[in-house]
Amino acid sequence: MNTLFDKIWDRHVVQVVEDGPTQLYIDRLYCHEVTSPQAFDGLRSRGLKCFRPERIYCMPDHNTPTHDQDKPIEDPVSRKQVDTLARNAEEFGLTHYGMMSKDNGIIHVVGPEKGLSLPGMTIVCGDSHTSTHGAMGAVAFGIGTSEVEMVMASQCILQQKPKSMRITIKGKLGKGVTPKDVALYLMSEISTSGATGYFVEYAGPVVEEMTMEGRLTLCNLSIEMGARGGFIAPDDTTFNYIKGREFAPKGEAWEEAVAYWKTLKSDEDAVYDKELVFDAADIEPRITYGTNPGMGIGITSSIPTEGEVNFHKALDYMGFKPGEKLLGKKVDYIFLGACTNGRIEDFRAFASIVKGRKKADGIIAWLVPGSWLVDQQIREEGLDKVLAEAGFEIRQPGCSACLAMNDDKVPAGKYSLSTSNRNFEGRQGPGARTILCSPLVAAAAAVTGVITDPRTLL
Repeated sequence: MNTLFDKIWDRHVVQVVEDGPTQLYIDRLYCHEVTSPQAFDGLRSRGLKCFRPERIYCMPDHNTPTHDQDKPIEDPVSRKQVDTLARNAEEFGLTHYGMMSKDNGIIHVVGPEKGLSLPGMTIVCGDSHTSTHGAMGAVAFGIGTSEVEMVMASQCILQQKPKSMRITIKGKLGKGVTPKDVALYLMSEISTSGATGYFVEYAGPVVEEMTMEGRLTLCNLSIEMGARGGFIAPDDTTFNYIKGREFAPKGEAWEEAVAYWKTLKSDEDAVYDKELVFDAADIEPRITYGTNPGMGIGITSSIPTEGEVNFHKALDYMGFKPGEKLLGKKVDYIFLGACTNGRIEDFRAFASIVKGRKKADGIIAWLVPGSWLVDQQIREEGLDKVLAEAGFEIRQPGCSACLAMNDDKVPAGKYSLSTSNRNFEGRQGPGARTILCSPLVAAAAAVTGVITDPRTLL
C-alpha cells in the first residue's frame, strides 16, 4: 500500500529523530554559483571536507552571460560568483563544469541529459527548481544554503517528510497544447499554494504520453504550485532516454538498474493524502496576466474581473485591465530557454512555427539553449539555419532572462513573452512585465509581434 514517494524516501532513511525530522541520505548534490559560497565557507571554518565528493557536481549557470563566454565576465558581481565556484570546487576536489566546457549549461538541464539524475535517487540543489529532476522518477527538491553545507559535510539532510498528492490528467492534449500549458493550467486551478506541504506524483494518460522533455518541464513547475517537489514514475520512456548517456549504468549494471527501476511505481492500493483529477479537454494554450504563475488564462479567454488579494495591484503593474483579452497585445521581448523550456524539443517546437516566416519588426528575441549539448543538437538538426533564415540568432547556454542575474535583462515597462517559470515583479529586470507561455506561444508572437494563438499558425 505504498506510494512511489514512500518507497524512495523509506529506502534513504538513515534514522528518524524522535518527534523530529528524518535524517535522509542524499544520492546527488548539485551546486551552482549563487547558493554555494557560504556553504563552502562553513566547511572551511569548521575544518571539514566534503564527505562524498564524487556525488557532488558543480556548475555556474545563473550569472553566466549568454554571449562572449570565452571572455572575462564584465559584471564584477557575476564574475566573482562564477570564479568563486571554480576555486571552491578545485579546493574541495569536486567535479566542476565551467563556462565554455562542453558539459556546461543549466544544471537542471545537464543533470538528466548526462545520466547523472536517475530513477530512485534523492537529489538536492540550492535551487527551488531542483524539482525538475523528479521527471526521472527521483525524489528531488531544493534546499537552503545551510542545508547545502549539511549535505556536503555528511551526504545527509534533516527533513520533515512531506505529505503525498497525486495529480491525474485524463484524456489527450489538443493541438498546440504542451506540457508547459498543462503546468500553467494546474497552477491556475489549484493556485500557487495549493500543493504546499506535498510531494506531487503526476499520473494519467497525458503524463504517460509525454516525452522526457515534457515531463521535465512539468516537474520543473511543481514548485510554482507550492509543492516540495514533483515526480513521475519511471517507464520505458524514461529508460530509453537514459540508456547510453554518459553516467548511465552500462552492461550488466544497466540490466540490474532497469530491473530495479521497474519496481518504482505506486502500489495499486496506495493511499495518498490528497488526490486531484483533471481533464486534458479543458486545457488550451495558456498565458499569464499577473505577477505570479497561477494568474493565468487560456489564450482565447479574458482576464477575470476579480481575483486574489493582490489582483488589482498585479494588473496595475502589468498594465492590464479586468475583463481584457490579451490576444493581439503587442510584446517587446521573446525569451525561449531556462530550465523550464531550454531543451531540444522546445527549440524544435519554436522552429516549427517560425519556419518560412520572419521575426516581427521591433521584437527582441533571446533564444538560449539549456546546455552546450542542446546547442549541438540544434545545429545537427539544422534548426539553427531555420531560425537564422527567420531572423533569429542562438545565444550561448545559461539561465539568461529567466531572472535578472546576468546581462539578459528586460527593460522597465517592456512586455516579455517568456518560456521560463516565474513572472514576479522585477523577475526579468526592474519594472519588466513578464507573461509566461509555451515555446509555441512564444514563437507565434515572435513572428507576429503580438500575442497570438499558435494553433492558427500550425
